[in-house]
Amino acid sequence: MIGELHHLGRRAAKLRAGELLAQFSLAEAAKKRAEHYSGGMRRRLDLAATLVARPAVLFLDEPTTGLDPRARLELWAVLDQLVASGSTILLTTQYLEEADRLADEIVVVDHGRVIARGDSRSLKRQVGGDQLHVVVVNPLELQRAVEAVERVSLVAPVVDKEARSVTAPVSGGARSVAELASLLAADFVEVEDLGLRQPTLDDVFLALTGKEAP
Repeated sequence: MIGELHHLGRRAAKLRAGELLAQFSLAEAAKKRAEHYSGGMRRRLDLAATLVARPAVLFLDEPTTGLDPRARLELWAVLDQLVASGSTILLTTQYLEEADRLADEIVVVDHGRVIARGDSRSLKRQVGGDQLHVVVVNPLELQRAVEAVERVSLVAPVVDKEARSVTAPVSGGARSVAELASLLAADFVEVEDLGLRQPTLDDVFLALTGKEAP
């Protein structure tokens, strides 16, 4: 129907529909009514319908809202294919990890106002570089972990007592992890998790808007 609305003609519209159903892994469900499709299948069908006329620019408004993780990954794969084939996509999303995964350029909007723009890496640099993160097994050893992190980072770390974690910015990369691991082992602090972490786009948004994480 959509193909014919774009004046493709019945034969060309049928061929194009078959191509898109195959591309979006919907060929086996082609004879089913759309009302019997799952949420992920309906989103793929919606996207397939917008591609009937092969648009050069595609506007998508929160296309993965409400999808389960598997359906979201499937839709991401389709968007990757579209970009690889030359399409330009303008996508709005409230999932910042989705923007991190998909976008070449990100525009951050808060209350209708653009507050930042750039690629994911440049935006993350605005709130700092690598962060040293350690989680201890025994809460009673948390203070010793704090002291060890302070020796490596040379700044006061952020401590989350409920999560038994200590986090602080570092510039030494993997050397900082090795140094901290050595200090903790020497002090017999048992570790559940230890490594370097980068700021997320959630951290960027919270820093730019002056809001604190809940």
